[in-house]
Amino acid sequence: MVEPLIYGAVLAAGAGTRFGGPKALARSSDGSPWIVNVVTSLVDGGCGSVGVMLGARRDDARPLVPSVARAVDVPDWAAGLSASVRAALEAAEAMGADALMICPVDTPDVPATAVARIAAGAKASSLAQAVYRGHPGHPVLIGRDHWSSVKETLSGDTGAGVYLREHDAQQLECGDLWSGLDIDR
Repeated sequence: MVEPLIYGAVLAAGAGTRFGGPKALARSSDGSPWIVNVVTSLVDGGCGSVGVMLGARRDDARPLVPSVARAVDVPDWAAGLSASVRAALEAAEAMGADALMICPVDTPDVPATAVARIAAGAKASSLAQAVYRGHPGHPVLIGRDHWSSVKETLSGDTGAGVYLREHDAQQLECGDLWSGLDIDR
């Protein structure tokens, strides 16, 4: 059996207004850029190709994108999360991927093991989502057969969450690997 080609997308285009600036520029306490942390987890977790969706202050964030990933401009980033997810879907399609793995940049502690668990779920389902003690989180996997339908549901600051719920995405518990918390402040 051929393994599916999974395109990993780091959603890092927003202005981070609640955070105090674009999270694409944020760094962990050890100084490592969040972008690097998430890209590393996606690659180590089994994504064959990775793109970082950039919008607000993209010229400042672009140098933080590691060489194993590609910066993807999201010109309409101010329209909200939907613009980043749409750009990720289009990048995955352009790469000829079978599935898209989404992880926001504000989850810099996501372990590669959580990505790998969701990637393994791609074999059983074309929609999979990490859950942490029953609460939905990231990473999220969307198979190619859902991409056009997901695009139709995207609007404003809404991502694929509603679509995942309405289409019974396979929920894979990852609370044994990590807290699943994103960083908002």
